[in-house]
Amino acid sequence: MKQLDERILETLSREGWSTPKMLARESRISCSKGHVRERIEKLRHTGFVGQLHGDMFVLTRDGKLYLDGEIDANNRPWPPGDRMLRR
Repeated sequence: MKQLDERILETLSREGWSTPKMLARESRISCSKGHVRERIEKLRHTGFVGQLHGDMFVLTRDGKLYLDGEIDANNRPWPPGDRMLRR
């Protein structure tokens, strides 16, 4: 997990839901919408983020447990490589 991933999870926890565009505007995140989308796809693969509808994403139960220190991200599935293929 990267620091950006944790910031995304923390923002989703605080806000309830968000989109890559909204997350990219957050001062603690401040990166491109495309990069945020890539990180969200990886977080979805781990089960920490779920898709609510369209471009809207939410923190899952496992994501909350991770933030609470009850789940170790090293024991979660993580897609290989630095970037995932776009669908």
